[in-house]
Amino acid sequence: MITLLIILVTCVVSIIAFRNQRLMDDLILWPPALSRSREYYRLVSYGLVHADGGHLFFNMFSLYFAGRIMEGFFTAAMGPLGFLTFYIGALVFSILPSYLANRRNAGYRSLGASGAVSAILFAFIMLSPWSKIYLIVIPMPAILYAILFVVYSVYMDKRGGDNVNHSAHLWGALYGVLFTVAMNPAVLPRFLSLISQPQLF
Repeated sequence: MITLLIILVTCVVSIIAFRNQRLMDDLILWPPALSRSREYYRLVSYGLVHADGGHLFFNMFSLYFAGRIMEGFFTAAMGPLGFLTFYIGALVFSILPSYLANRRNAGYRSLGASGAVSAILFAFIMLSPWSKIYLIVIPMPAILYAILFVVYSVYMDKRGGDNVNHSAHLWGALYGVLFTVAMNPAVLPRFLSLISQPQLF
């Protein structure tokens, strides 16, 4: 239910913000709003707004795919609000490096739930590295997707120029791995055991 609630709230807020620039401006991560006005809520609210319908759909589809599974894991480990706590923490953790690097840059803005979605996907990969994940229409093992994702994100983060916050994707992925292992340390040896036993579809 938490996964579906996050998707519902994010879709409603994002769709309204597509037509309401003031709402978009009030929620997006804009460094001066934190440093001058102490609007720290933006470290979370930026994940409720998206650049366009495609951005929103991709994030929410990925969240639906992996979130339902990970919600069960974090509920078992932390209680009914475990997954929501994980998700909010992922939003903050994934964007902090970008905020700190741009805290004096009034021209910087960031939006979208991609960092938190990356955290969920990588948490899922820790539990099921050989599950099938689709890269557009190409099926591949989740662990291969993870490798390609990291390589691509590192390359694009260094290259820049595409208006995508690849740094948030990487920090979100790291958060997903670390938080999952912290909640259940047995996940790490199990993951290492699983990846040593390749499985074909």
